[in-house]
Amino acid sequence: MSATNHLDRIIHHKDELSDAHHRNKPLLEGRNHIALPPHDTRSSPTLFHHGQNNLTTGITTAMAPPKKSGRTLLKEEGLERTDNNLRNHSWPVIPMINQKNYYTEYLKRDDQIMVLREQQEEALRAQAAALEKGRENSGDPAATAVTGDSLAIDEQKVPDEVAEEEEVARYGSKIIVIHPGSQNLRLGFASDALPKSIPNVIARRAEKAEFEVEERCPKRVKLDADGDVDMMDDDDEEVVGVIEKDREFDTRISAMSTELKQKMRSNKRRMLPNSKELVLSYNRRTVPETIKEHNDPYRVEWTEVSKENPKEYYVGQEALRIPDTSTPRYKLLWPIRYGWLNEKDYTSKRRLLEDIQIIIEEGIKNELGLEKKELGNYRAVLVVPDLYERSYVTDMVEMLMKEVRFAEICIIQESVAASFGAGFSQACIVDVGAQKTSICCVDEGMCVTESRVNLKYGGQDITELFFRLILQNSFPYKSINLWRRYDFLLAEELKSKLTSLADGDVTVVNHDFHLRRPDKDTKKYTFRIYDEIYLAPKSHFNPTLTDHSRKLAGRRSLWERSYDIYDNMPNDPMSTAQAAIYQSLSSKLTEVANSAPEPPVPRPFGAHLNPADITPRSSVAGSPGPELATPVPGIATPLGQGEITANGSIAGGVSAASGGLSPRQVAIRMWEEYDKIVPIIPLDKAVIDSISHAAKGDEKKMRDFFAGIMVVGGGGAVPGFRDTLEEKIRIELGRDMQILIGVPPRELDMQVIAWKGAAVFGKLRHTNDSWVRQREYDILGTRLLTHKCMWSF
Repeated sequence: MSATNHLDRIIHHKDELSDAHHRNKPLLEGRNHIALPPHDTRSSPTLFHHGQNNLTTGITTAMAPPKKSGRTLLKEEGLERTDNNLRNHSWPVIPMINQKNYYTEYLKRDDQIMVLREQQEEALRAQAAALEKGRENSGDPAATAVTGDSLAIDEQKVPDEVAEEEEVARYGSKIIVIHPGSQNLRLGFASDALPKSIPNVIARRAEKAEFEVEERCPKRVKLDADGDVDMMDDDDEEVVGVIEKDREFDTRISAMSTELKQKMRSNKRRMLPNSKELVLSYNRRTVPETIKEHNDPYRVEWTEVSKENPKEYYVGQEALRIPDTSTPRYKLLWPIRYGWLNEKDYTSKRRLLEDIQIIIEEGIKNELGLEKKELGNYRAVLVVPDLYERSYVTDMVEMLMKEVRFAEICIIQESVAASFGAGFSQACIVDVGAQKTSICCVDEGMCVTESRVNLKYGGQDITELFFRLILQNSFPYKSINLWRRYDFLLAEELKSKLTSLADGDVTVVNHDFHLRRPDKDTKKYTFRIYDEIYLAPKSHFNPTLTDHSRKLAGRRSLWERSYDIYDNMPNDPMSTAQAAIYQSLSSKLTEVANSAPEPPVPRPFGAHLNPADITPRSSVAGSPGPELATPVPGIATPLGQGEITANGSIAGGVSAASGGLSPRQVAIRMWEEYDKIVPIIPLDKAVIDSISHAAKGDEKKMRDFFAGIMVVGGGGAVPGFRDTLEEKIRIELGRDMQILIGVPPRELDMQVIAWKGAAVFGKLRHTNDSWVRQREYDILGTRLLTHKCMWSF
């Protein structure tokens, strides 16, 4: 390159640098341009006053080294940060929700719920096993491979013989149905025609027997100030006082006797004018006949108690056959009383549940021939009351799953089981038991929740009243005491044989019975009886004839009330029909119910606007104040906030008229009053209330329920009971309506119809979603019942 061209290029750069200086910005473009630093550009004109060589040298010496970025410098110095794309935390980053359009499938599919997913997987495994077994039986080795399509749930693909074999093996002899009651426990295989019934009682060693602790029943006049003394007459009979007199009781019995006489006259029954006198005179002069034990063909085999090595307990019929004066003493304990867990005779929850477990295990061992170690291969169906306590159900399930160790269990309510056993899809079930009477309407195989009624009287109250009446008419066996075991068995036998609600059976006739006692000769008594056989079972329609105050003894001493884990509200089931019965028996309960907070009355849109104005007015409620109190569970707003309505209640859920009570406080007060009341009303009124709450004003449903009343249970087996109940309902109803009261069809026993229905329910193939399995229960516990029960648990 020549010197002239080089000089022209330098001059050209000089002009460009001068222009850049005037524009106040650096020269940044040009591939072969020479960029000078800013401080050099100001002194650059002086360089051109020298010669050509001097200009070239000056430009070269003024150039600075290229500027490096901070990242390059850090890299050269070894301080550069190396990122390995690892997060410094494990918390998931949740993006913001698009509030204009968002959707979730959480708990909207069956496979997202563990219980339902386990059912599907179990069905798939069973289907695969059945198909595999069918291929093995067919002898086709090429068809042994199980493809994914063959696992689809399609019962039509299963061979008929395999399905039948599975049904027999799994749904018949491998299912045990358990129906615990206040007096009897009924259990058996689902394939059996009838269950085995054993007394639901256990005898444990104690210092005194029950007849030495409890007051004599029926009550007598004490012979001395300290109580009855053990005195014997010439016939080796205990001398006791006479029946206590109660003027009000005698007046009501006389009124019932007069009503019976009028009914007998209208039905043209033959009556003797001096029937009472004939009964009294005969019973006073009768003398028992002594029969030696070796001459008694029906002598009782009493349970032998070893003095050297006595057993810790006896169960069932063996317990009732233990002599009252045995050495050592044994005391009878009934774990279930009046439909509740017996908190009166127990001091420990563990001991009570252990006794129920022992009775069930011993019953299965003695009646069904199964040892406890074999029960892991069996399933169980548990029958529970319609109006139950959650603690009772959860404790029973816990005991059957963890202690008895059944493979699977399912639960069914008594009324639904009775309808299954009778084959009725719609009925009003009246279950009269030994110590409780339950009423419930069943519609389409489901219990109508608001119709459930539980009354605390039954056949045992009839037994007590029956002997109280005949003792007033000089019953020859005066020292009878229902707390003695042989007297209790005798009383149950006489009640079932003599009582009747048919007016044609009310006549003066002679009856006899044999008194069999341990280590004593048998005595045969002859006596007469008149209208006592009719008046005693009539107490179902006049239940206040007997004393019910003792039935609340020990209530809530072991089991506290059940509360919801979310809002801390009492969550035991309560129907509107049962609540109405409680309120009719307690005025205080009515006051508590009236003080309950009322929901705010919704105002129509624009109610706060002035019709004359176009512009809106300010809100009536105003701005909310600061929170001055701690929020109470179950209340929408803290105390002191919310809009006060015209009736004195606060919109947030607190009633100003009730002294600031929250809904939870009102609910707790109501349940406390429930625990102080024995639900007792006449049976005919209870049936009408139950049907009225079930129909909810629907006339057609009400007619269907009244035309489909079914009586089950041992207490309803009294002759003439259904006719009397129908007559009472018709009178109480006061209008023309078809009322039909039937019994279970196919001549089934009324006492076992609920057990039979539970057996039918357990064998149904489409009830597999009701079974609770061990693996599921280990994970979820009693929360599993919410998904498994047929009703809302």
